[in-house]
Amino acid sequence: MKNIPEKAGSEFERLLEITRALRERCPWDRQQTMKSLKPYIVEESYEVLEAIDEEDPEKIKEELGDLLFQIVFQAHMAGEKGLFDIVDVVRSISEKMVGRHPHVFGEDKGVKTAGDVLSRWQEHKKREGKLKSGMLEGIPISLPALLRAQKVQKRASRAGFDWRRTEDVLEKMDEEAGELREAAKTGDRDRIEDELGDMLFSMVNVARFLNIQAEEALGKTTARFIRRFGYIEKKAAGRGVELSKMSLAEMDALWEEAKRLEDREED
Repeated sequence: MKNIPEKAGSEFERLLEITRALRERCPWDRQQTMKSLKPYIVEESYEVLEAIDEEDPEKIKEELGDLLFQIVFQAHMAGEKGLFDIVDVVRSISEKMVGRHPHVFGEDKGVKTAGDVLSRWQEHKKREGKLKSGMLEGIPISLPALLRAQKVQKRASRAGFDWRRTEDVLEKMDEEAGELREAAKTGDRDRIEDELGDMLFSMVNVARFLNIQAEEALGKTTARFIRRFGYIEKKAAGRGVELSKMSLAEMDALWEEAKRLEDREED
């Protein structure tokens, strides 16, 4: 482990050289801009999350490398414009981490719990001018809707604007479900959209109270749906039947079969 800094330095220098060569000699890489590569940063980030969920070390390593390359490439393009370079990026985050952890790198002995750490973190951000005047400002609009909603709710909770019991939040969700049913009867698209949004927001609140990440929960459910639907497709193909020709009852039966197989695997 003691040799990691030395190895990291040589490998990082190699990556920087590869990045420079690609930028100079690859027609596709030469065309890219900081904005054109934005989708790749998002895509690679989600692929890292997927690899972590799969608990596959090799895949995690690969996806972290893909994400690292996007960071290095962005810094390289910024360097071409004289804005900053990768050294500035690394120095900036190092200084930030040291400055925000005085209990590790300084003399602050008042930090005993994870909650204390978060409190100190907020204090440092405030001194650095990183906290906006409004408690709900600064949460990126580009975040997935469920994740953003949960962050908004968490911030509001810090100010005491929150439910007291999980049961109250569940009751609110039921209330919103009733309002959505009534809106659906009217056929008013705007009203339906508003009520559906209210219900989703209340469901995110339930997830927060149960200490569940709503974004991850929905992602796992979607993944399960894809697996089970794939099972139905495979079985239909094995029978020589087009999926569109199967009855809903037949597909439901295969769906339940897929669920039972998953339950056995988990046991």
